[in-house]
Amino acid sequence: MSKHKPASPKLFDSTLMGEALKEAFRKLSPRYMVRNPVMFTVEIGTAIMFVVTIMLAINPDPVQGSVAYNAVITIILFITVLFANFAEGLAEARGKAQAASLRKTRHETPATLVLPNGTRRAVSSAELKKGDMFYVTAGEMIPTDGEIIEGIASIDESAITGESAPVIREAGGDRSGVTGGTKVLSDSIKVVVTAGAGESFLDKMIQLVEGASRQKTPNEIALSILLAGFSLMFLIVTVTLEPFGRYANTPIAIASLVSLFVCLIPTTIGGLLSAIGIAGMDRALRANVISKSGKAVETAGDIDTLLLDKTGTITIGNRKATKFYAADGGDGQKFIQLCAISSLADETPEGKSILELAGQQSVQVHKADYANSTFINFTAQTRMSGVDMPNGTQIRKGSVDVIRALTGRNGHGISKEMDQVITTIATNGGTPLAVAENGKFAGVIELQDIIKTGIVERFERLRKMGVKTVMVTGDNPLTAKYIAEKAGVDDFIAEAKPEDKMEYIRKEQQLGKLVAMMGDGTNDAPALAQADVGVAMNSGTQAAKEAGNMVDLDNDPTKLIEIVEIGKQLLITRGTLTTFSIANDVAKYFAIVPALFIASIPALQKLNIMGLTSPQSAILSAVIFNAIIIPLLIPLALKGVAYKPIGASKLLARNLFVYGIGGVIVPFIGIKVIDLVLTVFGLV
Repeated sequence: MSKHKPASPKLFDSTLMGEALKEAFRKLSPRYMVRNPVMFTVEIGTAIMFVVTIMLAINPDPVQGSVAYNAVITIILFITVLFANFAEGLAEARGKAQAASLRKTRHETPATLVLPNGTRRAVSSAELKKGDMFYVTAGEMIPTDGEIIEGIASIDESAITGESAPVIREAGGDRSGVTGGTKVLSDSIKVVVTAGAGESFLDKMIQLVEGASRQKTPNEIALSILLAGFSLMFLIVTVTLEPFGRYANTPIAIASLVSLFVCLIPTTIGGLLSAIGIAGMDRALRANVISKSGKAVETAGDIDTLLLDKTGTITIGNRKATKFYAADGGDGQKFIQLCAISSLADETPEGKSILELAGQQSVQVHKADYANSTFINFTAQTRMSGVDMPNGTQIRKGSVDVIRALTGRNGHGISKEMDQVITTIATNGGTPLAVAENGKFAGVIELQDIIKTGIVERFERLRKMGVKTVMVTGDNPLTAKYIAEKAGVDDFIAEAKPEDKMEYIRKEQQLGKLVAMMGDGTNDAPALAQADVGVAMNSGTQAAKEAGNMVDLDNDPTKLIEIVEIGKQLLITRGTLTTFSIANDVAKYFAIVPALFIASIPALQKLNIMGLTSPQSAILSAVIFNAIIIPLLIPLALKGVAYKPIGASKLLARNLFVYGIGGVIVPFIGIKVIDLVLTVFGLV
């Protein structure tokens, strides 16, 4: 099965580069720049240098340096601001390119509206309102998001999710949600519209990738405040240097003070912060997850506890027949035939798996051969199904306690040997399904939950991240314990009711932990709303989708694991680039501070450990490096720092070593190289 994700353009596509450059100039408006305190102060510094350069052109001042030198500083500071805006513009341009590809999916689709009097009328999808009902038959496109209220159908969702295999959607269950732009392949369904104008998931995806609904996360806001604090602190330091210079009889040029300030404040992370946040949302979207806020993606990176449903998440989704046990040495082939006949009219996955297993054991039965028989459908009251044949044979299939009661009423019981078989099946995490013929116990079918391939390794990966996994199931504690141990989860909730999930989440949160959960049913809605990260499946009920803060378009319950990794990568990328940015300041300090006072305090030459040619060369080299490091880090900001599931302490140590030490070494080398180039070409 092939999957395609929303188009992800090449990082430096020429069209995107052009759009990003236009945005970089548009974002120079002070009204926009004030949202980024660090880069706003750089823009103010650029304006000050522009005024100084004009004044020097009119009235030269040897203390302030030449017009050309000040003009170069002004241009470099302007380019620094432009590069920061370019990084954000490129991230947004990639989102808009994705939106353009998504818009191709959204088009005017014919719809069959059901009027209140029951009549039908052909309308355009644009005319449908929330609460309207419409019919869709085989071969037709679903015009908008809704919930099936009548019927069952096979639906092709590849246009939205990229999943090539069709899926079954039906009324009355947890898989009743349908998405506009998907196609009905068989049967017909009646759907109620659940999304108003601009509220469909496709609309939300477009808004998300365009950044229209993106808001800064709490972590991002906190980091912005920290960076603003750094800027204020270095502003005070820089301003106080001017009177200190006068006291030391060493007047300091305005260009030197502005350059020192710009180089000391964390301009690198300040210029890339917005791009990192947008890129994190972009990665979530490429995983086919709609996040209602950036906060949800980021919170996923700090998750401590993860609740997952057993069925469909840890197991393949439905129990499968794995073995037949004929009662007390009875004819095995005859028993298999009884099981197969009783399952001919059973449309459940379990019933189909019984026929499949019987076929594998050379027992083939066909419904046409039993056309005169009366098939008994399963009901919640009887808890069994079966068939009455013309020759008087009655076959019944159901839960052990129901079949035990049936055989007991007919004067028959279940032997100790078969009781032991039933107990063994339950102990091994299976479900015993009993079969009776003419009121006499005939044997047992073993149904087993099949653990998904690779799920054990996924849980081990989460454990290395420090995430506790909890399986939620309606099974009895014995079966739940067996599946939990086999799957490798850390804990389980057996015979789970909606309030049990809620209570578990609250207890974890009271211990200061962040909890994530995935669900698709109305009964999951309270827990989805309570969880810090609630992921609803797109095929689920409207109540579930409204309660969660994320929606998985692939309807893949294991997607939570991927979301956690995306969140962690977002946090790590921001943290590592912040470390790199602050570490950069060390080299800039050794470049500029000696240059300011070396004339009056020759001993400061010892701090010129890079051996920079002259004070002007030192300042110019530091400012140039400060500008060019931003575009050089754009690919890292947009792609994200590679995440590996290792312990938090090891991860911190690795990042401090790579980006902390690297953040000190790289600028030492970079500033020296720029100084050599400026000297060789006689530019200073």
